[in-house]
Amino acid sequence: MIKTNAARLLDQLGIHYETREYEVDESDLSAETVARKVGMPPEQVFKTLLAVIDGKEHVFAVVPGDAELDFKKLAAAAGGKKAEMEHLKEVQPLTGYIRGGVTVFGAKKAYPVFADETIELFDWISVSAGRRGLQLILGPADYIRAANAKVVALTR
Repeated sequence: MIKTNAARLLDQLGIHYETREYEVDESDLSAETVARKVGMPPEQVFKTLLAVIDGKEHVFAVVPGDAELDFKKLAAAAGGKKAEMEHLKEVQPLTGYIRGGVTVFGAKKAYPVFADETIELFDWISVSAGRRGLQLILGPADYIRAANAKVVALTR
């Protein structure tokens, strides 16, 4: 079994999870496609987005695969006026992860994490394990605790 930094972090915290591998299609890294490949509904497969608040502070927004991030809600949750996505070319230098493999666990820096409130509706959720083609399946409460996430309304 492949151990990513994310999986090792969960092991250290004593958190139960499983991993699911899937075939990566470079032309389609959407959460909906990943959900289909790991056999879960898209609303239970959470994507991790790197955003910038007021042009200076980075935060992670964790939202369902079938939903769109509401930047006004994210800015308000982070105590700022404006939120926008970080430029794709900056994501890897800032997090250590490439698009399609971004996770809050084991990122280069522990940016604040905001998870959409729908995360608490499920018994199990799926998030990237820190590389394309590998997902972590775990309980939402464990994810929230391990990520030190603040649960807020983040979608439209």
